[in-house]
Amino acid sequence: MNFKGSGPVLFVLLAVVFIVGTYAADYQTFRRQHYDNPRSNVGNRYCNTMMQRRGMTRPNCKGVNSFVHGSKRQLIDVCGRGGRAFGNNLRRSNRRFSVTTCRLTGGSSRPPCNYRENRSNRFIVIACRGGRPVHFDESLI
Repeated sequence: MNFKGSGPVLFVLLAVVFIVGTYAADYQTFRRQHYDNPRSNVGNRYCNTMMQRRGMTRPNCKGVNSFVHGSKRQLIDVCGRGGRAFGNNLRRSNRRFSVTTCRLTGGSSRPPCNYRENRSNRFIVIACRGGRPVHFDESLI
């Protein structure tokens, strides 16, 4: 059996698997940090509860994070026809989403973490890779 010609094919196959795995991991991180649909019913301390549940309070408190209350399909669509190019490798949604933004209160980024909640209906700005959202642009709140 001759394997001389299979080296480049194997390399390309491994590269594709690595790239797809990277996109999947980035999308999973995006979902963990920013997707909450329907909005979780966790009482009047939504931000404190969700930030802790989603792992954004250890070892330090994340300063700002937004949760989008739209379907997975609607979020993925922003990477295509549901959004338009916006700035440097970003996409702005064509429709408004229900969004809850959590901002750290107090002067310390060390736990315990306390957050202030702001709910709004607005356009979102995200970065996409492989047709899926991988970054939420918090600077455009």
